[in-house]
Amino acid sequence: MAEIVSCHSTATHHSFSSFLLDAFGRAGRLCPRCCAWCWLMGTLEVWCRLWAPWWGWWHLGGGRRTWGAGRSGEGKAVPARMGATWILQGLKYPGLKSFAPDKPGEIFLMDLNEEKPRAVELRISRGFDLASFNPHGISTYIDKDDTVYLFVVNHPHQKSTVEVFKFVEDDNSLVHLKTIRHDLLTSVNDIVAMGPDSFYATNDHYFSDFILMFLEMFLGLTWSNVVYYSPKEVKEVAAGFYSANGINISPDEKYIYVADILDHKVHVMEKHANWNLTHVKTLQLDTLIDNLFVDPDTGDIWTGCHPNGMKLFYSDPENLPASEVLRIQNILSEEPAVTRVYADDGSVLQGSSVASVHGGKLLIGTVFHRALYCEL
Repeated sequence: MAEIVSCHSTATHHSFSSFLLDAFGRAGRLCPRCCAWCWLMGTLEVWCRLWAPWWGWWHLGGGRRTWGAGRSGEGKAVPARMGATWILQGLKYPGLKSFAPDKPGEIFLMDLNEEKPRAVELRISRGFDLASFNPHGISTYIDKDDTVYLFVVNHPHQKSTVEVFKFVEDDNSLVHLKTIRHDLLTSVNDIVAMGPDSFYATNDHYFSDFILMFLEMFLGLTWSNVVYYSPKEVKEVAAGFYSANGINISPDEKYIYVADILDHKVHVMEKHANWNLTHVKTLQLDTLIDNLFVDPDTGDIWTGCHPNGMKLFYSDPENLPASEVLRIQNILSEEPAVTRVYADDGSVLQGSSVASVHGGKLLIGTVFHRALYCEL
């Protein structure tokens, strides 16, 4: 069962005197006052911590965390109908703690229109390989006949696929329709549906092999990209990212937003009739931007962020990863307004990755911790 706790305040809980951002960033930004040797050793430490579970030679230190049941997986909130929020649980990712490593992924639905919203697990149809279900990104598309299609990024056996489901509202179930694989979908992070069988997807790495991914990030290569997929064509439509992460679309469907988590930027791109994307502008922030939620009423972008992302890979209960939620208003203007809506040092919520809002209610999801429900 997904664990969701409640709060009733939007005030910033803690101010951050420093952001340990660049320790998770690209080459040359780890410590600008340090010599090359310090940079090299610091970067090696970050990435050895990331790959320790796979290489087995780096001691993380600190006590082993004890987690409550049902708190694993990256929460990703996407509205299919107004107020309906989908929650993924069960992501297993290299370097991140999983307190239920043998439990397959799950999908929950939470209706924020309810007076006391609760997460309801959705039953997945037979024939789908639940044992290897490792969900990451998610998006929905509602057809003209009101059919709700659910697109889920899946990493079975550390590969990348996109699973397409049909939502059956009468019995809160999902019927698996097909699995999409393609050579251009190498390391898919997030997805935004464009039709019942088409979407944009971000590849957060160029390589899918873990060692090559490490080298890619260590060298600061900008080989991450955005891919457009349809049954008729599959093509790269944007490139040059350090690590393209969250992706979403403006309410008028004219613009695509892409979060580059390692570069601390939100990219705005214009969508064309041939599905190509052209760069419009970039918004620089001072935090690691994960997933993007777009308010369908206002067009505001809500994002879950990591003010000290390196701590996500620590296993130290005294040094918890913090959480932060930002609201970006009027991103197309010359001076977008950026507001910190929620901040926490990790004592309440660890590793915020997404924020969804509807009707004065805010739901914050995390990479591996619980979700937090707030009344604004």
